[in-house]
Amino acid sequence: MAGRGVRAGADCAKHEYVMTVSDIDRLIQLLARLPGLGPRSARRAALRMIQKPETLMLPLAAALERAAENIHACSACGNLDAGDPCAICRDPGRDAGVICVVEAVGDLWAIERSGAFKGLYHVVGGTLSALDGRGPAQLNIATLVARVQAGAGGAPGAGQPGAGQPGEVILALSATVDGQTTAHYIAERLEGLGVAVSRLGQGVPVGGELDYLDDGTLSAAFKARRPVS
Repeated sequence: MAGRGVRAGADCAKHEYVMTVSDIDRLIQLLARLPGLGPRSARRAALRMIQKPETLMLPLAAALERAAENIHACSACGNLDAGDPCAICRDPGRDAGVICVVEAVGDLWAIERSGAFKGLYHVVGGTLSALDGRGPAQLNIATLVARVQAGAGGAPGAGQPGAGQPGEVILALSATVDGQTTAHYIAERLEGLGVAVSRLGQGVPVGGELDYLDDGTLSAAFKARRPVS
């Protein structure tokens, strides 16, 4: 009887162990949630980190922890940065007379990589979409209007409130149906506020998203921007 009890307990413990997700499996599952990483790529990445804990896994874990604690959305433009306002808004060398409106922080970073724009930004946080239930209240459009009315946010000399109203707003939104609908809505909200509204021109294909465009394409799009009619 005792032997059967021990075996039963061992079987139960074995069953519980099989049902428990191991640390490696948990790591793979989390990595697989990242954009561009499927289960196979996540397994390769996990294995690489496990094999190099001192030079890869531990520094990465520390960097992730610091990022989670210190990086927040900029209260002026919506960019992600350790400071508030962000480094772009604080930069006195930026042109505070122009605000570039983008859907997401990834688009802002893509434009920065191109070096084609030296003004300030405003991240609206997505596009209008009746299908997804995203209306104007879910986007940072009202804050953009307030920014144009009061003056672009940022550091002294780079658009601090009261330092001067921006003269142009560039709508750098994706050339999708939702992106263009959002652009038209923002243009209507800015109408009558004494600011020129333009959009990116050639270089951005219909249906294209900014984060996937190369630097040359983005530069051409900024140079060929045109007024919103």
